[in-house]
Amino acid sequence: MNQENSWQPDSSWLHLLLANIRIVVFLVASLAGMLLVYWYFSPEEATAEIIAATTQGRLAAPIYKAVPEQPVLQRLAQSPGPLRIGLIAGHKGNDSGAVCADGLTEAQINENIANLVAAQLQADGIPVDILKEFDPRLPRYGATAVVSIHADSCIYYHEQLTGFKIASSSYTNSSALEACMEQEYGRATNLPYHPHTITEHMTDYHAFREIPLGVPAIIIEVGFMNLDRDILTNRPHEPAGGIASGIQCYLAQLGVR
Repeated sequence: MNQENSWQPDSSWLHLLLANIRIVVFLVASLAGMLLVYWYFSPEEATAEIIAATTQGRLAAPIYKAVPEQPVLQRLAQSPGPLRIGLIAGHKGNDSGAVCADGLTEAQINENIANLVAAQLQADGIPVDILKEFDPRLPRYGATAVVSIHADSCIYYHEQLTGFKIASSSYTNSSALEACMEQEYGRATNLPYHPHTITEHMTDYHAFREIPLGVPAIIIEVGFMNLDRDILTNRPHEPAGGIASGIQCYLAQLGVR
């Protein structure tokens, strides 16, 4: 009799558990689901320690989910703009430049030679613009190269004042253009190179500062209007051919012609 009474409480709890089995299963499943969600969204231990240190006790509930790394593709260098040559006809639209006693002006010589250069390049399929001395297009003129054409003084000093000279931009590397021009212009005209009279007006030529960075540019004094007058006025196709050949030499080095 005493033995039967000792099992009575256990039997009562078992009957109670079986009677509420659905509720028990629901509670167990809910607890398991909560633990699963907590495990999935919890940061790793090291990350959790960093978050705890940076939040300084404030309530924070970060959601951490690993993101697979993606390769970063390096952009290629931008291709140069379309082929185009700018020829500045020195003093055009501004003043006469140097003037000889008989009225011959530097601006006339410069523009005539610039027109001949343009015609020769265009005949070879090279787009060309003839620009004024202070052309409003200069600040946005993104050409392949810019060449400013000028002529030197008409005043006679001595027999050595003959020949041509070139200065290149210090803002954009233009040494290849300068070297091509010196070689081809000297070959076409047989004029000597005259570097000792290169002035600050050439090395700090205003257009070098005005055109966009990255545009190679030079200024060439095609000859002296006194001792070189014959080739500049009676045989202008020779200096024009030399300038055109200098530009074509440079374009060949770039691989665009």
